[in-house]
Amino acid sequence: MKSNTTGLLIPRRKALFGAAAASLAAPFVARAADPIKIGLLLAKTGQIAGQTEYLANGSFLALEQRNNMIMGQPAELVWLDEPSPQAATQNMQKLVQENKVCAILGGALSSNALAEEATAAQLKIPFVCDNAAATDITGKNCNKYTFRLNTPVAVQQRMLAPYALSYGKRWYHITASFAFGQDILRSSRELLKAAGGTEVGSDEVPLNTADFSSFILKIRQAKPDVVVGGLSAGDLTTFLKQWNELGMKGKIPFVEIAIGDTDIWSVGAEAATGVFTKMWDHTNPNNPPEEKAFAEAYLKKYGKPAADKAWMGWITARSLFESIDAAKSTDAMAIVEGLEAWKVPAGSSSYSYRKFDHQMLVRNLAVAVKPKITDKWDYFDVKATLPENPADLDKVFGTEAEIGCKMG
Repeated sequence: MKSNTTGLLIPRRKALFGAAAASLAAPFVARAADPIKIGLLLAKTGQIAGQTEYLANGSFLALEQRNNMIMGQPAELVWLDEPSPQAATQNMQKLVQENKVCAILGGALSSNALAEEATAAQLKIPFVCDNAAATDITGKNCNKYTFRLNTPVAVQQRMLAPYALSYGKRWYHITASFAFGQDILRSSRELLKAAGGTEVGSDEVPLNTADFSSFILKIRQAKPDVVVGGLSAGDLTTFLKQWNELGMKGKIPFVEIAIGDTDIWSVGAEAATGVFTKMWDHTNPNNPPEEKAFAEAYLKKYGKPAADKAWMGWITARSLFESIDAAKSTDAMAIVEGLEAWKVPAGSSSYSYRKFDHQMLVRNLAVAVKPKITDKWDYFDVKATLPENPADLDKVFGTEAEIGCKMG
């Protein structure tokens, strides 16, 4: 009787232990099914919002084209705002600490991105900057966790300088009084001095300037050969509209680096003018097959052509997703190493992040606003792809000694 009772108890204890073990294991099964989360840190309001809508759309499309899967697991993008450098860094911390993202895409404005990359280093989180162009991001402020797509200001200024000099050597600068504009002003002055030119005037203007008339009148009085701009997003749109309203279109040429399609589309066909650098154009016949397919997919999904910023969001997101796949891990350093090794063909060239500064090497376009615009989505004639020889990319972007990046 005793032995029978004991014999009955032992299996029951095993059953109870098995049930407890199963219940303890259940949370681990649930966690394994949780999606891989990627942070998206882009402004939702303000003068840059027209660009960030396209950056975000491109990023979401890149994930959708993978059936929302990374490493064979469900994945999702968590989008938080970047209204200011301070608020952006707070939201970056929230993405990491509360949303548990394994990497972050974003950085629409240089002032935000410079703060965000410092926070990325503190949090030890991979950060792929998709839009900001300040030279210091991959220069003296570089760090192991930050990667950047947009071509640095200093490099784009060198690309644009021959076009500005073709109009003459008397330049007038009008630039934004934050990191992007200040970087343009510094680089442009150096190039003008080296060419033996003269700065006939300069204005630094605050973000969200509503009335440029006083600045435009000063430019008219100075009679420069060319105006070199350093205004971003909505401010550039406002300036060009008022430039036209005050009868200056066609009187003095205007040039600027890093144009966004949305900036010029918002100006309208009547007022649009200028020569610019940009990273990508949906009408460019030289786009590789993968990018033509992307443009078609974007048009189908959103009902309008892909702006350059949509491509920028798409290619940076793609680089991150493919790097996580290659790393087979969401560990921060594994992702960093995956990004350092990432490389894809792009027609006669390729895209990759340079290991010593984490700058993506990409050829830029020199574009001019068409003399007659008949399509509201097609404003530019592509004048050149720079550098003309893809083999010159490393040289054009600068040597390790020139860049001044010390990752440690």
